Amino acid sequence: MNRLSAREQAFCGFYCELRDARAAAERAGFKNAAAKGEALLGREEIVEEVARLSALKNRETGDIASAGYRRLAFGDISDAVSLLFMNEPGEEELRNMDLFLVSEIKKPRDGNMEIKFFDRLKALEKLEQQVDSDGGAQRLIEAIERGARSLERDGGED
Repeated sequence: MNRLSAREQAFCGFYCELRDARAAAERAGFKNAAAKGEALLGREEIVEEVARLSALKNRETGDIASAGYRRLAFGDISDAVSLLFMNEPGEEELRNMDLFLVSEIKKPRDGNMEIKFFDRLKALEKLEQQVDSDGGAQRLIEAIERGARSLERDGGED
């Protein structure tokens, strides 16, 4: 495989981000960006590198989403509850609070505060869908089945 130049690597990265050959070639510093971008996309090693970078980006995005869903499903609400009991929280106090789980805060005219949280069950459902789409649940079931068959062959003895 031919090694890609630094500019060609940059093109691949920009193309993954922008999905526009002309703009990616321009950002990577090529002259006559429209023609150069199309020419680069015609090269097999460029297409392979774009595919590799896209797969990494997709996996990273999935990992970020999973982390967010885990945090929504299992996160701590103590800072949000503390906020309910504060009269007039200062800017510094608010900056130091973890309010990731809060979807909405209202303070009606009567002075009371209403806090709505993201739905933990929906976050758990999304996590379950990710495991299912990754084949994680299926792999677990298959591993259990292999273990059971192995035990049957061995007569269940250790």
